[in-house]
Amino acid sequence: MTRRVPIIPTIIVLAAVATMIALGVWQLGRKAEKEALIVRYEAALGDRALVPWPKPADFTSDLFRRTTVDCLAVRGIDPIAGKSATGRNGWVHIARCSHAGGGLADVTIGWSRSPDSPEWSGGPVTGRLATYGDAVRLVAETPQAGLDPLAAPDPGDLPNNHLAYAGQWFFFALTALVIYVLALRRRRG
Repeated sequence: MTRRVPIIPTIIVLAAVATMIALGVWQLGRKAEKEALIVRYEAALGDRALVPWPKPADFTSDLFRRTTVDCLAVRGIDPIAGKSATGRNGWVHIARCSHAGGGLADVTIGWSRSPDSPEWSGGPVTGRLATYGDAVRLVAETPQAGLDPLAAPDPGDLPNNHLAYAGQWFFFALTALVIYVLALRRRRG
């Protein structure tokens, strides 16, 4: 007596496997997109021209380009872990500034060994745009408030782990197939 392969479970498993493979292929495409973006950002590092301070919705097109912000009022200075221009670990100080455009700008004003916030009353700052969570910050070219120089923003620090994600999706698809085949064999035996 020959047992048939169950149709509905097989369709469900094959649909799941096809979805996982499609997600893996999509991650490979995202990898290529991210590599092109990093190349574009590395080219921006060589551009000395100034761009206007970006609006929150469109800052990604100007990342790693030079800009200037006139910090009219300092709303606060927060320390976060970071590196100096010489590669030493310590504290990067980020000032939240009101600027002439009517909004707020996060300005990384320098590096120190101490997490204590320095006194700084603001003023014009020129530097490079870099990511700051889901927002943007200005990384000062010249340290402010007597702080030491910062490590320059590096596009190579942007995460590009899409190849690993693609591998995971392909592995999940293979695992689902193997488990289903083993389940069918056990059902027959």
